[in-house]
Order: sequence, then structure tokens, then C-alpha cells
Amino acid sequence: MRDYIKRLKACINWYIDLEDGYLVRQEELNSLLESEKRKYSDVEVQLNSKIQEAALLNEEYKKMKLSLEENLRMEESSKLAAIKAQEKEAEARAASESLCCSLSEDLERNTQEIKRLNDQIKMVQETNKRLQEYNTSLQHYNSNLQADAVKNGDAISKLQKDKNAMLETITGLKDQTSLLRNQLNAIRSSQQEAIKQKEELKKEAGCLRSELQQVRDDRDYQLSRVQLMTDELNKYKKETCNSQQDQLKTLQYQLAAANEKLKRADLVTCETLQENEAQKNLVCELQSHVADLEYQLVEAEKLRKKLHNTILELKGNIRVFCRVRPALPEVDSGVADALVVSYPTGVEYLGRGIDLMHNAQKYSFTFDKVFAHEASQEDVFVEISQLVQSALDGYKVCIFAYGQTGSGKTYTMMGKPEAPEQKGLIPRSLEQIFETSQALQCQGWKYKMQASMLEIYNETIRDLLSPNRSNSIDQTLNKQYTIKHDSSGNTHVSDLTVVDVCSINEVSFLLNQAARSRSVGRTQMNEQSSRSHCVFTLRISGMNDATEQQVQGVLNLIDLAGSERLAKSGSTGDRLKETQESLVTFAL
Repeated sequence: MRDYIKRLKACINWYIDLEDGYLVRQEELNSLLESEKRKYSDVEVQLNSKIQEAALLNEEYKKMKLSLEENLRMEESSKLAAIKAQEKEAEARAASESLCCSLSEDLERNTQEIKRLNDQIKMVQETNKRLQEYNTSLQHYNSNLQADAVKNGDAISKLQKDKNAMLETITGLKDQTSLLRNQLNAIRSSQQEAIKQKEELKKEAGCLRSELQQVRDDRDYQLSRVQLMTDELNKYKKETCNSQQDQLKTLQYQLAAANEKLKRADLVTCETLQENEAQKNLVCELQSHVADLEYQLVEAEKLRKKLHNTILELKGNIRVFCRVRPALPEVDSGVADALVVSYPTGVEYLGRGIDLMHNAQKYSFTFDKVFAHEASQEDVFVEISQLVQSALDGYKVCIFAYGQTGSGKTYTMMGKPEAPEQKGLIPRSLEQIFETSQALQCQGWKYKMQASMLEIYNETIRDLLSPNRSNSIDQTLNKQYTIKHDSSGNTHVSDLTVVDVCSINEVSFLLNQAARSRSVGRTQMNEQSSRSHCVFTLRISGMNDATEQQVQGVLNLIDLAGSERLAKSGSTGDRLKETQESLVTFAL
């Protein structure tokens, strides 16, 4: 609609400029016509007088001819009378010929004057032709307007005929204007914004038509007056008439070619509409097919979650893995492994069993999975990655590392972030969760994740993500952290800092912050032994607006404090109290 209004305004401006030029030209032509009228009036008076004289002579000649014919019918009753009549006729002819000679000279002079007048008439006709060409362009624009407003081939054809009739006669122009107004009235209900400009265009078109009518009346008047003279001078204008006929044939040929182009354009428009309709039908079919595929994808995702968690339940809701740490550098690893640790080769316990030698006695243990000392961090994560997926599906998952001081618990859980291949279970699990949640966005899932991290040190809960990073014991005692359980089985700690996380980079920053705040101490078995239990909790809230599904999952990743024999660790005083009281509090 805006493009249509812009085109309409441009057409109106162009029409106004053309109208101004036309008015100036019309004034010049009017002044020229007035001067030519005066000259032509004088010539016309002279011609009329001479024509009257010739007419009188012609009447006399006719009378004489009638009398001669009557005399001939009387069988030449009197030769003498006939001879006298012939003499009179000869005299009359001589007088007529002399008069014709004088008239020919006058006509020759008048011919030149008429030729000059014809040149002026041609100028008027050229101006009229330009006006007709503008009218034709206006008609084409109106045709495009009607094509946008009424997509009906029959109406367009009828409108085109009316427009052609307007070019031929003033009556056809008025009929087309009436039809255009009727169609514009039909459009007014849906195009209120453009109706004012259309009305202005109609008024201006009416003014132009009235002016065109006036020019055409003047032209017809001049042509009628010229026609009176051209009737007497037809023998001098045969070539001119022939050229005009040729021009008329040329114009008729051009009109036929334009009609043929219009028909071809109508055919192309119909074909385009048919192709557009076919494309619309194809789009509808594809949209329906996409909707079916999306529904199947949602159902398949539901089935995947169900089967995935069913498999995990079949494997066991509680699973115990054993990871063997390589020997310390100061011990010969080959000798130590050969003497202390061995793995059964039987099919039943392959990858699940471990044999320990102590005082020449063999002790066999069986787990859900045993990782040898050469197993990498990636190998361990592959085994527990399915549990991480369950947390994203809305289940509560808890993974913790248990063992004595120096057994590699913190390395397994946290790893070394600066070395990508040595990243622990916590950063790898978080990477998997964020990658999977982003992949599920295309299915309509939106996830919100909140992280918290605490340690339990000497029966005291400490917030490792507290804004005050010093986390001194005195500051911790100012807050009463209380462990609460709701009716849904969810566990919360009051006053604990909960941080919204959106990327793995944010979580990595929080883990580094917590690692700097964690309590460590020296024992006989480990230079930097974790003296507290560290609990990292990630709460996952997911929602799918399309399927109206909601999931609430929790992932707890726990690094327990060292659990060693006092004789080996040499823990006394605070170190002994740290281990014992932390375990008591963690059990709560």
C-alpha cells in the first residue's frame, strides 16, 4: 500500500508539472491561434467572395448547359439557335477560364497560407499527441492499480477496453472514469488511507479531461474550418492524405501489437499465480511434515529418556567404581603393582575385579567397574557420563569420591584445569551438560542452572562461593547454615550462595574461586591433603513451551575428605578432629 501511495504521489506530481507546461503551451497556442484566426479570416473573406463569384458563374454555366441540353433534345430545331448558343457557351467558357486562371493564382497564394496554417495545426496535433501519450501512461498506471486492487482477468480486460475507448472518444473517457470511480468506491472499505489521494487524482484527472476537451473542441473547430477549405483543395492534398492513412495504419498496427503484449502479459500473470499457488501448497505440506517430524522427535526424546534411565536403573541406582592410582615416584611402580595389585582375567570378573596382596595373603574385591592405573580421566568420565545425562533429564544424581589421603580423589573430581586432557569429572560433567542443553534448544527446551559449593569442616558448613573470599571461620560462624529437606525429597542449605550460571567459563571461574578457599593441611601421606568434604551442587530447571514439559534435576559432585588409618596418616590434634567431625556432619 505504501509503495502504491508513493507511486500515486509521484504520478500526481508529474501530472501537475505536465499540466503547468501544458497551460503555458496552451496560452502560446491560443495567442498564435488568435493571430492566425485574424489572418485566416481575411483570407477566408477573400476566398468566400471569389468562391461566390465562381458559384454565380457556375450557376450561369449550369443554366446554359440545361438550355443547351433542352435544345439538343428538341432535335436541333434550329441550327442557327444552336450556333448562337454554342457561341454564347464558348464566350462563357472563355470567361470561366479567365476567371479560373485568376482564381488559380489566388488559390496558389492561399495554398501557401494554408500550408503555414497546417504547420501550426500539426504543432497543435503534436501537443495533443503528447497529451494522449501522457493519458496512455496514466491509463497504464491505472491498469496496474486495478491489477493490485482486483485480481480478476475479466475486470482488467473490461477496464482496458474502457481505457482504449477513452483514447478514442470523450464519451469513452467519461465511461472509464465512472467505472474507475465505482471500483475505487469498492476499494474504499479496505484502503481508507489511500482514498483521499485517489479522490485528488480523480479531481485532477477531471480537470485535465476538461482541459483536454477544451483543446479538442478548439482543435475540432479549427479542423472544421480547415475542412471547408480542404474540400476545395482535395486535389492538392492527395499525397498528404495518403501519408496520414499510412500513419493511421502504423498506429493501428502498434495498437494491435500492444494488445498482443497485454494478452501475453495476462497469460504470464496467470501462470505466475498458478505457480505461486503451487508453491503455497508445497509450503503447507512441508510445514505439516515438519510439524509431524517435530512431534515424532519429541516422542522419541521422551522414549530415549525413559529407556536411558531404565538402563541405568537396571545397572543399579547405586554403583561403586574403583580407580587404582599409579605408584608414587619414589616407589618402583612395576614392583609395587606386581606385589600389591592384580586383576582377574576370568570373563566373570574381567574389568570388575581386583586382587590385593598383603602379608602373602590374597584379598579379592568386586566392583561395578575397575579402572586400572593407566586409565585416563576421559575413560573414567565415559563411564559416568550417562549419569550426568540423567540429571539433565530431571533426576537427582550424586557422584562422590571416597578414599584415603593421597589416593587421588581431588584429582579425579577436579583434575588439572590447565591441562585439558587432565580435567576432572566436575568440569567434564558441566561441559557435557551445557553442550547438551544448547543442542536441545532447537527442540524448544530452555534451561536455567544454579550452582552452589560448600565444604564441611569440623562440623561446620562453609560457603565456598561467598562474596567475601577470605571465608574465615569467624565470619562463617556469623551465619547459621541449616540443612533442610522438603516434601519432594530436595535438600537445601539456608543462606548458601546460589549463583546463576550460563556457560562453562562462569562455572570454571567459580570452581577456581572455591579451590582457593578450601581447607587443606599436611599429613604424613599427603603434603596438601583436603581436610574437608567439598560438595558442588548444580540445580537444573528445564521447560519446553511446545510440549509443556518441565524437569527439575540435581547434580551433586562431592570430593570427600581423606579417610585413612591414624597410624599411616599420623593425624593428631586438629587433623584428627577434622576427619572425624567432618564425617559426622556429612552423614547428616
